[in-house]
Amino acid sequence: MDMKILNDASKTLLDKLSILNAKCVLILGSGWGDVANTFDIVNEISYDEIPGMGAPSVVGHAGCLRHCRAANENILVFQGRHHWYEGCGWTPVALPVYIAIHAQVENVMITNAAGGISENLVPGDLMMITDHINAMGASPLIGGHDSTWGERFPDQSEIYRKELQEQIRQAASKVGADLKEGVYLATSGPTYETPAEIRSYKIQGADAVGMSTVPEAILANAAGMKVSGISCITNYASGVSNEPLGHDEVIETTKQAMPMMSSLIHQFITNLCK
Repeated sequence: MDMKILNDASKTLLDKLSILNAKCVLILGSGWGDVANTFDIVNEISYDEIPGMGAPSVVGHAGCLRHCRAANENILVFQGRHHWYEGCGWTPVALPVYIAIHAQVENVMITNAAGGISENLVPGDLMMITDHINAMGASPLIGGHDSTWGERFPDQSEIYRKELQEQIRQAASKVGADLKEGVYLATSGPTYETPAEIRSYKIQGADAVGMSTVPEAILANAAGMKVSGISCITNYASGVSNEPLGHDEVIETTKQAMPMMSSLIHQFITNLCK
């Protein structure tokens, strides 16, 4: 992880956006980008203008950082993310969290598209993440330690804060969302998993699987931020159904689920900002 690039990016953004003490940062995953349109936009900047970031290489990630307002509070919305499998290292993956730290953000909401492992999940469901399993074979905290990320050996007993989980449940009830809950497992990607791997992950306790979110959650938790997360279940995991897996299905399912995705996130963030 290149701390110089992280510092340069943070300084560039804070100078351009002139924002401190934001209430929350949203990191929006595949297909989630339009959720940003539910908030009042104050300013925005392309990822291409952020040192070390660059445009995402994955369809469904707009590549734009927006400074928005919700209930008279500042929020930062990252429309898209970088992934470990893109081969650019941890720096672009860590940038949203690092920027949030220096904007003095307290809360981080991370979203993603995921494959459903549990028989209780079907495509189109929204699953609140209650815990995660890191099956990526790597951690963004490996390497020289920097005090930005808190202690050298951070506790992970409660990465996804229980008080935020309760607020998500309340928001879901308010907007009429049939919210599911479960454990999210992250692999490195970019291949989808084999049926044998999915059977193994189910035994481990995973309800859904994807290729993101866990690195950002690890970093934000280590830095002392309050973390929450929601997955949109876009497909059945490998072997759960006989259908082949593809990214087009991910994008199409999130489009169909977008009204409820937007309503839930908007209600949660608005309540958080009151």
